[in-house]
Formats: sequence, C-alpha cells, structure tokens
Amino acid sequence: MESSAAGNEITILIAEDEAMVRMVEAETLRDAGYTVREARDGLAALEILKSDARVDLLITDIKMPSMNGYQLVEAGAQLRPGLKVILITGYAQDPLPPTMALAKIKVVYKPFDIDVLPALAKQVLAA
Repeated sequence: MESSAAGNEITILIAEDEAMVRMVEAETLRDAGYTVREARDGLAALEILKSDARVDLLITDIKMPSMNGYQLVEAGAQLRPGLKVILITGYAQDPLPPTMALAKIKVVYKPFDIDVLPALAKQVLAA
C-alpha cells in the first residue's frame, strides 16, 4: 500500500508483520508528510527494494517470519548501497550483527512513543 502527501519527495518503506503496528507507524509518518510504502514481511519488502520504486528509508522490525530484519537490511544494502535504516526491536539483547555494526543504522527499542517516529526518520535521513 502506498500513500503520499502532496509534493513530498521522501519515501519510507515499512516492513512489519503485525498489521496494526504497521498501520499505526504508516499513518504517523503519512501525517508528518512522508510517502509510505508498506510490506507485510521481509520478503514483500525485498520485492519492493528489487523494483525501481523509490525508497529513501527502510524501517523494519527485526523479528519477522520468513526473513528477519537483519536479513532484509543485508539484502537491501546489496541492492541499494547507502540505504538508510531504522531497525525496531522489542528485545534489548538484540545486538547488531558485525556486518551492520559500522553502518549508520538506528536501532529503536519497543515500546517507544510513536509520535517520535517522524523525528527519528528525519534524523536518520539527514545523517
């Protein structure tokens, strides 16, 4: 699903297997003026990344079936070098794999105030 605010040039891809969480994240970002693409899991997000669709920022949950967020980020980086990423996890013990430790990846721990998501996106996009 894609939605756009008039005249916006920034597109965010959200990969989240929990529909309600994905919907709230997407609406919060749309309300802030971002164009949002939604993927129900890592494989669906990977298909979007393989396409010629614009994606400026990937926001992904780490724990997803079929393809987790780490796998998605690694595959996405191969397809789109320099892809900016926000990883979301509910597990504080989830360390970044060594292959990602040097990348500019923002990790956000659940629960977090959903209203900070647009500011986090802006921060990562500006980095």
